Amino acid sequence: MELNGYRLLLPEGTLDYFDLVDVKESLNEVVIYLEEKNQTPEKYAGQETEGKVFYEPVIVQDFPLRGKKVFLNLLLRRWILKSSNEYISRNWRMVAQGTRLTHDFASFLKELY
Repeated sequence: MELNGYRLLLPEGTLDYFDLVDVKESLNEVVIYLEEKNQTPEKYAGQETEGKVFYEPVIVQDFPLRGKKVFLNLLLRRWILKSSNEYISRNWRMVAQGTRLTHDFASFLKELY
């Protein structure tokens, strides 16, 4: 399946941190699968880390597309700080607080009400 066209549907800046790995389409929905890149958070730059572990996927609803629901399936990465054996991860602000929607989509829905 050609994934390039789906890049246009993603929130701005998403591909700075995620790789688009798959898309599943059905009659009613589109699920875009994204995997966080193995780039250590800037806060820990210069420290020895290992990035092999993922959290459970996070599903975020985005703007509908041509009558289909659109979901982003985010696979978020954790790293191990080798010096302390401590897990670290990025602090994501992509999901609107208290919702399972992207900020843009949540703002759009608030304007409707």
